[in-house]
Amino acid sequence: MVKEIRYFRLPSVPEGGDRLHDLHLTEAGELEVEGGTIWNGGGINEYFLAWCTRGEGIVVLAGEQVPLEDGQFFISPPGETFKFYSVLKRNSRFLVAGFSGKTNRMSGMECSIVRNLVPSVNNMVANRELLFDEIFNNLMKGCYRSNLEYINFCFGHLLATFVYASRNSDDLADESNPVVYRAIGFLEKNLHRKLTLKQIALEAGFSPTYFTTLFRRETNYAPLSYFSHLKILKACEYLDYTRMKVKDISFKLGFTDPYYFTRDFKLKMGMSPRQYRRRV
Repeated sequence: MVKEIRYFRLPSVPEGGDRLHDLHLTEAGELEVEGGTIWNGGGINEYFLAWCTRGEGIVVLAGEQVPLEDGQFFISPPGETFKFYSVLKRNSRFLVAGFSGKTNRMSGMECSIVRNLVPSVNNMVANRELLFDEIFNNLMKGCYRSNLEYINFCFGHLLATFVYASRNSDDLADESNPVVYRAIGFLEKNLHRKLTLKQIALEAGFSPTYFTTLFRRETNYAPLSYFSHLKILKACEYLDYTRMKVKDISFKLGFTDPYYFTRDFKLKMGMSPRQYRRRV
């Protein structure tokens, strides 16, 4: 059984019609696939993005069976179907989007491949769930022209975080020490905590001194400095896409003192959190 948590179908644009944007979002939603069941998707005249945010299973894509788990995604091309078999006794959840237009045909996307989203401070990665929420919230306001235009621009940004950030991450991961990338994943999942170098090195399985040498060699950052940059990037996302107070953002990111958070933010971004939020 496939349950629609949230789902929106956008008005189609007739061939030769007045398209608002080269990239045209046609559907968007959040789906839950019950454990032990099959989800049949694709087969439409559009590209289809499926991002697994929870659960795991097997996806049959382009004739191949590939394991798929949370944090991975794929894009199926127009006319291609896929099947997802969710594991027993555990539901899987997906954020999905269908889209068409000239932009996606020219972007050189590699379709029908399951890809990882490797976290990196060097990538153009926004908080994808917040961007999906922004699209959903605006779709609830109606399909009038200016709103659809805004939604399509938001989706263009969202799609870029998958296509380009993933590509850059994959290229970088091929050249990097896998221990460092496991450590980066650990940092990404623990932005709410105040970690010490000893805790990070213990997770990586090395002494703090040797781990720092490995980490700096791959990223040009000390581990704690890198962790601080990840926190500030996440803070930018909260400032851009939520109405959370600066004080609450600082606590959510593991800062015990909002004044220290503001000082660190200004040091890295060249302006205070409030100035950053008001910059547009």
